Amino acid sequence: MSDGYSAIIQEIFTKLKTRDMMIATAESCTGGLISAAITAESGSSAYFDRGFVTYSNQAKMDCLGVSLETLDTYGAVSEQTAIAMAQGALKNSQAGIALSVTGIAGPTGGTEEKPVGLVYIGCAISDKATAKECHFENNGRAYIREQTVETALEFILENLKD
Repeated sequence: MSDGYSAIIQEIFTKLKTRDMMIATAESCTGGLISAAITAESGSSAYFDRGFVTYSNQAKMDCLGVSLETLDTYGAVSEQTAIAMAQGALKNSQAGIALSVTGIAGPTGGTEEKPVGLVYIGCAISDKATAKECHFENNGRAYIREQTVETALEFILENLKD
């Protein structure tokens, strides 16, 4: 995994400090890599509340309150699930902003409709929630996960800018 996240994470910390808020994460396909990147930075305890690694559908339901209906209707890898994961992380934490990721890192698990490299990144701040669909090249599992971390951090920064 790249060590090139320090600058963007410091920028996120600056925005969080300005807003007097912390961040929470809800990760599926990255398995905690975003939380690890954030907590690798000195001073992260002032800005990082908690991280949920909810790899299974049951974990998404139990820990984040994602509904079975959402999972059955749209699938674990969907905009709706990413938003529900972010909202659940926000609700079940002391954070003021939450980030979620769900996707197919491969090399197996992809379909024609949902190919390897498809990732949804969600963000929730108070009553506003949004998600972004990403398509990463199928250059291997590690590559997709690293691209997801980088894109998710950029997405949080975008959402912290007014």
